[in-house]
Amino acid sequence: MTISYTLKVANSHFGGFSKLLFRWKGSIYKLLYKEFIVFVVLYTVLSLVYRCLLTEEQKRLYTKVAQYCNRSTDLIPISFVLGFYVTLIVNRWWAQYTSIPLPDQLMCVISSNVHGKDERGRILRRTLVRYANLSAVLILRSVSTRVLKRFPTMDHVVEAGFMTQDERKKFESLYSDFNKYWVPCVWFTNLAAQARREGRVRDDVALRLLMDELNLYRAKCSMLFHYDWISIPLVYTQVVTIAVYSFFAFCLIGRQFLEPLEPGQEGELDMYVPLATLLQFFFYAGWLKVAEQIINPFGEDDDDFETNKLIDRNLQVSLLSVDDMYQNLPPAAKDKYWNEPAAQPPYTMATAAETLKPSFLGSTFDMRMCEEAEQSQPAEALPSSPRMHTPLLSRFLAAASPAVSLRNLGRGGRAPPQLRRPRADSGSPCPRSNRPEDPEAVAAIEEEDTEEEESEASEPRMPGGHLKALQLPRASKAQQKELPQIQVKAPSSESLSADRQDALEL
Repeated sequence: MTISYTLKVANSHFGGFSKLLFRWKGSIYKLLYKEFIVFVVLYTVLSLVYRCLLTEEQKRLYTKVAQYCNRSTDLIPISFVLGFYVTLIVNRWWAQYTSIPLPDQLMCVISSNVHGKDERGRILRRTLVRYANLSAVLILRSVSTRVLKRFPTMDHVVEAGFMTQDERKKFESLYSDFNKYWVPCVWFTNLAAQARREGRVRDDVALRLLMDELNLYRAKCSMLFHYDWISIPLVYTQVVTIAVYSFFAFCLIGRQFLEPLEPGQEGELDMYVPLATLLQFFFYAGWLKVAEQIINPFGEDDDDFETNKLIDRNLQVSLLSVDDMYQNLPPAAKDKYWNEPAAQPPYTMATAAETLKPSFLGSTFDMRMCEEAEQSQPAEALPSSPRMHTPLLSRFLAAASPAVSLRNLGRGGRAPPQLRRPRADSGSPCPRSNRPEDPEAVAAIEEEDTEEEESEASEPRMPGGHLKALQLPRASKAQQKELPQIQVKAPSSESLSADRQDALEL
């Protein structure tokens, strides 16, 4: 029987888990007490033999053997091997439980798609769901000792109502060397097709839905069969078991309290009872016993699955859903909150404190913005200017002014585009369009642009077309008054030529 303690740990409080330590049924004490007693008895016998029966020379020899055994325990990777093994067992244990077939989805599809309030319709629905439950019983008889003890023969299955005498004859007449748990599923498909021909299933979509749900149900039955057939490799189980037993065999000899080898040598504290070793045995051996208990959860251990209760529950709820609940609906009416814009169910006095808690609207909902006005004002977009940043020139561009682009470096003497007045045909907005323009400054900028374009042809260059030096134009007096001064440190011709060469190669 499965031991459930979920209610005991619903609320975390002082000493909550400590109360679980005193439970016996399903506890580690019940699993391990026999092995623990054997280990304590063997340790006590070896301790008495060493203290009372051995001579001094024999004690010296035993001390050397015990020291060797104590060092050998460090060579056994018991934590790694045992931890990985138990993790594998626990994952397999939960996967087996989720593979137990439950007819809940299938019974809902049968109740909604196999129509007819007459006797024929009722027979079809009950027979379909009974075939599904029969398939589950047959596979559980093959994997669970509890179910096999409950239904040891097919006569017991017939007597329990999962199968009729005619169905049993048909079942036994089909010869197969393998498990025949799938036979009721085939009966289900044929009966569903017959119901479609009779018009009980009104369209092919409903029939397809029935087939899909049955295939999912049959797949779970198949998974149970394969979990029972394909076990965890025996080699791994043997390795873990031998590792644990050999570790504590070394501990029996190596963890004894020994006398010093030399007369004047200081010995260890004689505790008589090895508390640390006993705790270690309790942890590691208990870990192994947990794996032994849940490696096959279809047995009769305390924490094995309640397969017989599942069979009773599945048959009862499935027949109820397809028979008594078919077209048996309560009258549709307006709900309590029909005229209320926001539904608010009432709270009891025990839960009234929860109404004072605000609803969670997001982790940043209560974050306060900066009180400075500049931080909350929208930023104006700067005029777009074509730039090309490459990883090789990022160091150079970071050292220069943000107003100097790669285009300006290539021409050598052009003014930065942000400092120039945009042309009339340009589509980019002017950042100073709201301010009055100085005619003299505008004329000086246009004249300077013309001079720059004419001087490009006569610009001195190094062999290969590289710039000889970076020359920045002088701003006019109107620009010096209107714009802040920009200082650019011109790189040497060698570094500039290397950067441009790397850019051209990219």
